[in-house]
Amino acid sequence: MLPDATDRKILELLQQDSQLTIKEIASRINLSVTPVHERIRKLQKEGIIDKYVCILNRRKVGKALIVYCNVTLDKQRRESFEDFNKAIIQMSEVLECSVVSGNFDYMLKVIVADAEAFNQFYQHKLSALNSVLHISSYFVISEIKYTTAIAV
Repeated sequence: MLPDATDRKILELLQQDSQLTIKEIASRINLSVTPVHERIRKLQKEGIIDKYVCILNRRKVGKALIVYCNVTLDKQRRESFEDFNKAIIQMSEVLECSVVSGNFDYMLKVIVADAEAFNQFYQHKLSALNSVLHISSYFVISEIKYTTAIAV
């Protein structure tokens, strides 16, 4: 079931700051604590709220470089995709991995300290996978927009 207007307000607030208390949320949307608590529990039970996380400042933890990689597999077989998926899940440098349509099979978002760290990742992990035929890499020069919030 899609969230109503009140649920959307709650979700917007939680996406801005997941540490808000129920009392703070209730105050901001002019509801009492009990219905806010019940709504949040319902949103969690329905899976609309998937989880609560802490988002790190990547530069302050030494991960200044973002690289997008387009990957083409050597064979379009289920086994190739399964092998690639299993390997990618184990690579901490890969923040996101999506199967895509078009001229390549996967799009990866990779985060590393610098160009040398990316080179090590590229040579020793990504290109070392038997199923990989071709990789195109795009280095991020500047981020114009970065958010984790989903408009509801």
